[in-house]
Amino acid sequence: MNVTFTAIAVILSIVLIIILTSKFRFNAFFSLIIVSIVLALVTLSSDQVVPTLKTGFGNTLASIGLIILFGTTIGVLLDKTGATYAMANYIMKLTGKDKAPRAITITGFIAGLPIFCDSGFIVLSGLNNSLAQTTGFSRIRMAGSLAIPLYTLHCLIPPHPGITAAAGIMNSPVGKLILLGIVIAVPAVMAGYIWIKIMSEKNAQNESALNESSEMPEQLPSTILSFLPVIVPLLLITTNSLLGMITHQSSGPFIKVMNFLGDPVAALLVGVVLALTLIPKYDRQQMNDIFNTSIDKAGPILAITAAGGAFGAVIKATGMGEQATHILASSHLGLLVPFLLAAIFKTAQGSSTVSAITTASLIAPMISGLGLNTEWGQIFALLAIGSGSMMVSHANDSYFWVVTKFSDLSPKASLSVYSTGTIVISIVSFLIILAFSFILV
Repeated sequence: MNVTFTAIAVILSIVLIIILTSKFRFNAFFSLIIVSIVLALVTLSSDQVVPTLKTGFGNTLASIGLIILFGTTIGVLLDKTGATYAMANYIMKLTGKDKAPRAITITGFIAGLPIFCDSGFIVLSGLNNSLAQTTGFSRIRMAGSLAIPLYTLHCLIPPHPGITAAAGIMNSPVGKLILLGIVIAVPAVMAGYIWIKIMSEKNAQNESALNESSEMPEQLPSTILSFLPVIVPLLLITTNSLLGMITHQSSGPFIKVMNFLGDPVAALLVGVVLALTLIPKYDRQQMNDIFNTSIDKAGPILAITAAGGAFGAVIKATGMGEQATHILASSHLGLLVPFLLAAIFKTAQGSSTVSAITTASLIAPMISGLGLNTEWGQIFALLAIGSGSMMVSHANDSYFWVVTKFSDLSPKASLSVYSTGTIVISIVSFLIILAFSFILV
């Protein structure tokens, strides 16, 4: 297949999805699936079309399907029992209504250190939506304020999978990578926060209609009990991540228990159990109603997220990433090469993890030629890969749909505010990396 034709087809497919979902408000699931099929038909052989779609769809469901289901159930339980109001009231007492976006950004930054962005957003989305309702800030402002720090740290800091695997491929020290990554993440998140604030004021009208939520009960549950379904899963995942960084032993009983409970799926299931304790008294019908509501709410999110995975798999199968590699490998652009490669991979196929791993595999043999064959040079190359893997979170990224659907936003609002915010944090973080590299490399 002609490279130019394939590149044009990929670009047009991305533009078409954005137009269909934002301008024409066509169903997001069928927009993604139809465009994926058309792109596959014009760029792949006929025997690749269906297997590629099925692989992308199934792999995405396998990775975050149960996380979305259990996270949705926690959110519905917290909503129906009034726990989200109890948490929102507590946070407002600490920060005041006028600082709610800043408070949720700090919360997202802390939670994002050890926790995958999608898990963290799903767990905190119920609280975030309640804060939006009770403080008067737009949902796009609150969603962006939570999504940006989680996403930044997911791309830059081990133990998140993409950057951690990339460090392993390039045989670089993780400790220095974490410390410098945090230093770079702070100003990047601040820039993203400011961008979200500015853009949300212009785009609040693009929010979709808010899904119905339960009326606030006359008596709210205990604040401590309300926070437990959120805090305990985060602590379990955090503990497991930290243990994975300080020990490689898997034979001890404590390590085995934490490996199980610290998996996001198991941790969120623990959160579901804790959220069930918020129901005043056992009522089988009420519990079944809540479970049915959770499944009904999670269904569209699962479908759209998996469709985004299918679209990303088709773009990956076109081989555009490999073509970009051949072009950039012969250049003398230093840190720009890992940044641009990761940015191209991320924008084209949607997964920051795949982008980071693929780019690291390609960059490792080029390190000497790029003048980055020192310890600090490799660390900056890894951070450049991380910053590139933030660019751009849009319709083919499962996290984009998690942010959009769990916050009851329209795709147009998310594209205008959140997606453009990922461009800002990607560029700002890379410029900071570049500045540091002039001093340390």
